[in-house]
Amino acid sequence: MKHRIVVLGAGYAGAITAGRLAKRLHRDDTEITLVNADSEFVERIRLHQLASGQDLKARQLTDVFAGTGVTVRRAWVTAVDADRKTVALADERGASEIAYDTLVYALGSAIADYGVPGVADHAYNVAGKRAALRLRARLSELAVGATVLVVGGGLTGIEAATEIAEARPDLAVTIAARGGVGDWLSDKAQRHLRATFERLGITVHPNTDIARVEADGVVTADGGRIDAQATVWTAGFATHPIAAASTLAVSERGQIRVDGTMRSVSHPDVYAVGDAAHAEGVGGKALRMGCATATPMAMQAADALAARLTGRKVPEAPIGYNAQCISLGRRDAIFQKVTSADEPTSTVLTGGLGARIKELICSATVWSIANPTMMMPTRRRHVVVTEAAQPVTA
Repeated sequence: MKHRIVVLGAGYAGAITAGRLAKRLHRDDTEITLVNADSEFVERIRLHQLASGQDLKARQLTDVFAGTGVTVRRAWVTAVDADRKTVALADERGASEIAYDTLVYALGSAIADYGVPGVADHAYNVAGKRAALRLRARLSELAVGATVLVVGGGLTGIEAATEIAEARPDLAVTIAARGGVGDWLSDKAQRHLRATFERLGITVHPNTDIARVEADGVVTADGGRIDAQATVWTAGFATHPIAAASTLAVSERGQIRVDGTMRSVSHPDVYAVGDAAHAEGVGGKALRMGCATATPMAMQAADALAARLTGRKVPEAPIGYNAQCISLGRRDAIFQKVTSADEPTSTVLTGGLGARIKELICSATVWSIANPTMMMPTRRRHVVVTEAAQPVTA
């Protein structure tokens, strides 16, 4: 019998894990099924570009994984039974169930509204392709002088605001943030960010809590109001509730708690990667959600699982950071060098050079998705088909 590996989600973390497993393990001994609701791989780190009017290359998952031995199944995940080792699915044919020997949970995240009224009804976002296209359609309707309000001062908010402001200089772009905007960056990076906002005509409202989102703007916690013809919500991300509804051990944010090899602390036949996982990095600090951690988490999980199934030494090393890259439109960016614990250093590259580095990183990331089995060691035989927690070699 083949060892059945089911990967849930084909974002950066899930797609990289599936492709790396396909290279590490032999298809005569394992079967890998990748379940995803969309038929395409979505470049989430470029969705602000899609929203602003740019087109992204479509990459069908069946084409990406052609010849790898990975079976792509388009379906929505509705529940995980970690005790029975099954996953409930739904597709155009109805409800079904798939069983696994090892599960890789990579369902990612969606926007977090933090209970703010009106977000679901009136706000736009760039957390998914459909959402980005919806915002794109709305922006195309706006007349000269209309205001676009971006709520959130993190990476997503900064990239969305600058991309829209550059693509549509006829619009008034505003950012409202609970704290500062980019205030975690080094002094040099913050100065460049402020200069960029001034160059693009972006107005910033720091230390502004949003109490309610309405069709024509927002109401702030202090009773004030910011008028806007389109409100873009980028205030944070939340995990899907599926893991928390199972018997898997999860964090207070609903992320699956994993050890250093990305394996569930409560169910050893389950691995979690990307935004769906609560993992500790260098210094014991929880890894933040984002592509920067999704890729190394995927590699860690795939290598650890392959090692366990082939009876080899399991690699384990804390994941650290290297840099933060923030696009500021198509011709400007901030490349902020950070410590392994994600603390900013004095090394910062900006402007056109920063933009080229950012583009190189984005292109390399999607290349690794489109070429999942390139430049890696060959497949291993003698794969175990019994308990994932207790490998037995042939």
